[in-house]
Amino acid sequence: MPRRLLAAALFAVLFAASGLSAARAADAPDPRMVRLSDEKLLSRWANPIAPSAIYRDHSYGSSKVGDLRFFTEDGFSEVYLLLRQYEDDAGREWVELRVPKRPNGRVGWVRRDKLGQYNRNVFQLTIDRKKLRGTLRKNGRKVWSAPVGVGAVGTKTPAGNFYIREKFRVRNVPLYGTRAIGTSAYAPTLSDWPNGGVVGIHGTDQPELIPGRPSHGCIRVRNPDVERLWRLIRIGTPLRIL
Repeated sequence: MPRRLLAAALFAVLFAASGLSAARAADAPDPRMVRLSDEKLLSRWANPIAPSAIYRDHSYGSSKVGDLRFFTEDGFSEVYLLLRQYEDDAGREWVELRVPKRPNGRVGWVRRDKLGQYNRNVFQLTIDRKKLRGTLRKNGRKVWSAPVGVGAVGTKTPAGNFYIREKFRVRNVPLYGTRAIGTSAYAPTLSDWPNGGVVGIHGTDQPELIPGRPSHGCIRVRNPDVERLWRLIRIGTPLRIL
């Protein structure tokens, strides 16, 4: 008997032995589904290695929600945050991932063989738009915190679950300070970030506006603070904007 079918059979026997009803057993977690990221203490990410559509479900028969792409808007290697892995009835492995595109919040599935090696991440970044503060945690412990500037009333920074896709130095553009970090979030209207409205985390030449709401959707950080964040944060870090 295949391993996955044996596991399912053992799962059913355990439910029967414990006296639980068939309805309760039917609601039990599917042993073929494995969580890859909790987006707090441990997350996994990967780069694409082959072209592929991204499907709404772990099936070629489901609708398409996008396509894997190899590069970000700024020309860096594209990154996908991985949520779950599933083995279908044919023994094919599928991976659920966050899709960096408008509208924000999309997730979808691709075959495992379309992605490269899994990379681990133990960081989480939170941006609190009410308190105007960013906080980075490593293994659940705070390692960085600073005031931030977020989107103005008409150009709000979007809320949701996102992740870090790229990080780079900035030269000769004082508006962005000295360091920049690209996310998977997209501003609902405009953005300070070029090439598609990506919500970036970057320095500023107007530190007196932080904390505050001065931006077109991006997250501004005073230059000394963004320098330290840039050194600490890793690609694939989950980002939660409250």
